[in-house]
Amino acid sequence: MEIIASLVPMLIVFVVFYLVLLLPEKKRKKQYMHMLTRGGIIGKIISLDGDNMVLESGPDRARLKMTKNAIANKIYKED
Repeated sequence: MEIIASLVPMLIVFVVFYLVLLLPEKKRKKQYMHMLTRGGIIGKIISLDGDNMVLESGPDRARLKMTKNAIANKIYKED
């Protein structure tokens, strides 16, 4: 009986900790990941410099500078 009585306050502290700190952080992380959806720009990588790259896209060959994290996948052109 004493063991159960000593575990109840620890259990209450854990539940409060989860509800106050972990649950809101999980929700914020989910919203943040939802905002990070990648565009849909298809182009040719012109140059790489550290964490940045220059991408050439469109009929006017517009050049866009962005981070490497913007790359969702690599498509190889068939010869």
